[in-house]
Amino acid sequence: MAHMDDYRSIAGDQTVDELLLLAERLAGTCIQNINSTKAGGGVAEILRSMIPLMQDIGLDMRWDTIEGDQRFFDITKKTHNALHGVPTRVGGDDFDYFMEINRRNSRKMTTWGDMVIIHDPQPIGLVVEKRKLKNRWAWRCHIDFSGPQQNVWAFLKKHIRKYDASVFSVPQFSRPLPVPQVCIAPSIDPLSDKNRPIDPAYTTAVLQQYGIDPEKPIITQVSRFDYLKDPLGVIEAYRQVRRYIDCQLVLLGGGADDDPEGAQVLERVMAAAEDDKDIFVLFLPPDSHLIVNAVQRASSVVLQKSLKEGFGLTVSEALWKEKPVIAGAVGGIPRQITHKFSGILTYTVEGTAYWIKRLLNEPEYARGLARNGKQHIKNNFLITRHLQDYLTLFLSLQNSDEVVRFH
Repeated sequence: MAHMDDYRSIAGDQTVDELLLLAERLAGTCIQNINSTKAGGGVAEILRSMIPLMQDIGLDMRWDTIEGDQRFFDITKKTHNALHGVPTRVGGDDFDYFMEINRRNSRKMTTWGDMVIIHDPQPIGLVVEKRKLKNRWAWRCHIDFSGPQQNVWAFLKKHIRKYDASVFSVPQFSRPLPVPQVCIAPSIDPLSDKNRPIDPAYTTAVLQQYGIDPEKPIITQVSRFDYLKDPLGVIEAYRQVRRYIDCQLVLLGGGADDDPEGAQVLERVMAAAEDDKDIFVLFLPPDSHLIVNAVQRASSVVLQKSLKEGFGLTVSEALWKEKPVIAGAVGGIPRQITHKFSGILTYTVEGTAYWIKRLLNEPEYARGLARNGKQHIKNNFLITRHLQDYLTLFLSLQNSDEVVRFH
């Protein structure tokens, strides 16, 4: 397990010392994170790195998850899609059942923090306990709120207004609300198994395990099997490239406990890929971080062709490994990529295919994008910056009636 001092060589002594000073001011405060799953997805990955580091610098930080049945997670998946602007039939009885599950979970919670951080819509209704507990609550939204379906937004807003603060990943996700809003971008952990340096021999062994040719260009997308990640569009872009360049495609991902659509998407992807020996569809457990690390490092180009996106940390992961990235110009991705400087932003299958061909044919240009991208991630999207933002938020919640707003 990494310790805060391990990050001095990456983030610098000044950054780490500032984190320690901030943490001293929160000594004795219990901070409770609550989300819907401990496995799969970016929220779980961030918390898995953040919790032990916060504890290492002296905070009493905890992590709990809510429980739900199939109907509940079907509703939350529809809610997720609707918030991304996908037309979805959800409302009425769905919202009633959603709140019933939240009430059941609130009754099961035996301990509460001095501050409670609720992640995403699934546990948003737990805030019913706030009036009784008289503690501080923040709602942390990790998804794209720029064009939500209005009935879903109206339902959630009734609960968000009860919080002491709301936290969004990028400014354009924020909405008119009567509570203070804070912008905190997500981050990657450079010392986690997914991002730390690994032995090249391990990378070679992983490619051999899955039959991937290390001598042929590898195009990779790492993401959950979700329609909004557009894996079928990725396959189409690859096929357009294959007309000109002999290459391989790796679609690597898994599922999440709170995503019931994943199996259906995976089935469609497998059907689309079954006649091509150079398409590798790897459905892996959520703890396959070293395999993800190895495949990203072996890749010639990394894609994140999302149609909608909360932030898309796979972009930061690949750029940290100094890989050229082509990604959809949606959600938080443009904060990670400046087009033609630190990566490539695209809107269509055809545009994605064009840029894959160009980067494969112009390796020096691709390396320049990747170098710039890594520096941008180092400056903005490492976990040390994320910790600093959170500690500042916690201090604001603890000591003031008005939460500071920062970017």
